[in-house]
Amino acid sequence: MELFGTDGVRGIAGAYPLQKKLLRKLGAAAAAVYREHVRGRKPVFLLGRDTRGSGPWIARAFAQGAAQRGVALRDVGVTSTPSLAYLVPHRKAMGGVMISASHNPAAFNGIKLFGPRGRKCPDAWERRIEQEVRRMPDAPARKAAWRRDPGAVRDYLSFLRKTLPPSFSLKGMSLVVDCSHGSLSRIAPSFLRRLGARVWELGSKPSGRNINRGCGSQSPEKMQRLVLEKNADGGMAFDGDADRVILCDERGRLLDGDYVLACAARFLKEEKRLPGNAVVVTVMANLGLLKMLKAKKIEAVATPVGDRWVSEKLEERGCVVGGEQSGHIIFHEHLPTGDGLLTALQILDMLRRRRQPLSWIYSLFEKYPQVLLNVHVKEKRPLEKCRPIQKEIERARRELADQGRVVVRYSGTEPLLRIMMEGPSESRLKELAGLIAHKARQVLGAA
Repeated sequence: MELFGTDGVRGIAGAYPLQKKLLRKLGAAAAAVYREHVRGRKPVFLLGRDTRGSGPWIARAFAQGAAQRGVALRDVGVTSTPSLAYLVPHRKAMGGVMISASHNPAAFNGIKLFGPRGRKCPDAWERRIEQEVRRMPDAPARKAAWRRDPGAVRDYLSFLRKTLPPSFSLKGMSLVVDCSHGSLSRIAPSFLRRLGARVWELGSKPSGRNINRGCGSQSPEKMQRLVLEKNADGGMAFDGDADRVILCDERGRLLDGDYVLACAARFLKEEKRLPGNAVVVTVMANLGLLKMLKAKKIEAVATPVGDRWVSEKLEERGCVVGGEQSGHIIFHEHLPTGDGLLTALQILDMLRRRRQPLSWIYSLFEKYPQVLLNVHVKEKRPLEKCRPIQKEIERARRELADQGRVVVRYSGTEPLLRIMMEGPSESRLKELAGLIAHKARQVLGAA
């Protein structure tokens, strides 16, 4: 049994591992392990969730288990994942529990655990929790120790404001804001208006069943169209739990995490606020970004895909900014995890200081054509042991040589094989990716 993937426990709500009996055991096991490792903190988990209809009963089942080990839940309500990263240490909680499946469809849900410093739960703790769950008898349903924390979101927004200069204002700026019917639906539009912006809302009417459906960072087309229709200065699209953001310039062009990193790296270096002249990227970073950074004498420190690896490398190297093409960007001097709203505010501040529009970011580098292909597979066998797939990958790498890249990996949260290819010809990239995908379906089975 492996409960934890690359980003917590995740699956279809009501199916393994998100079943009430198992969730109670998970709550009890997490409480036991945290009490073993965390000293000097109240036995309290800070709890947040996104807008999925399954969130409340999953939270209740987890809380019932935690109560058996003497740990209470302090409920923040609907909030973003990064808000917990800030609130856990400031509330002096033992840890944090976020009920969310991030960018996944509404049928999915998950549990992300945070340590007392607001960082993701260490791997060693996750392994101990799994061991406890395996040997633990079923935890009976019982009353959960539970109370509300009505001031938490207000305190988080106050923190965001303090990351900006006192004079910062969005007065005169018009923005399209797509909240993906998720965590920021009731938070981001009103906050941006308080900062002076004129805001057109999208994806801000959650029903419990529509999170990430045809909107948000996974489907930003509506945002792009509305920016052009309203002649707005730009747009921002969050995912369901708002730890990532995709921006859009005034011409309707998307600005993903690579563009955001380019802007942040340039600005922070000019301000002499880029320690070691280095930023952290993942292996998925576009070649155009990597060449731009090299030309500016900025080191690109590469990690595997996943914000956990980016965060660890930032800490290890003492860097202040890093992230992923997907829009997970970490401004490490402020938070140890990606925060979509914080990222958008930091970029807008950099542009306001330069008196530049969002389209300036688009001009920072020219993207290499990139093809991303997801293959649904029945099993995730180690790729290094799948020789037929490896032969197709090696053939593509030989052909592209130093003019492109091939990255093939499994998704950490879904039954997918992800194929990423870059090179000078998009049509040829699609052909090469298709050959790898065909071989993968033969070897791994098509789900």
